[in-house]
Amino acid sequence: MTETTVNRRVMIGRVVSTRMDKTITVRVERVVTHPLYKKYIQRSSKFLAHDAENSCKEGDVVAIEECRPISRRKRWRLQKIVERAAPQD
Repeated sequence: MTETTVNRRVMIGRVVSTRMDKTITVRVERVVTHPLYKKYIQRSSKFLAHDAENSCKEGDVVAIEECRPISRRKRWRLQKIVERAAPQD
């Protein structure tokens, strides 16, 4: 049997919602240059990612990796938690 290595895309973003069961919403921000004015502007995208243990909280910085479709909009999987959010009092 031959082993195949799969290069999966990995993105780092902040968790903005944990309201769904086993699912987190992650906002990934990137910096692009404006086509006319050549200034740097921030753009963001939101991705749904699978969190099997419900281990993330809002505000956590996480790494998500591409995977097979899990549901209609969920095509990413939680890889690791990079940084925990500060506890709120």
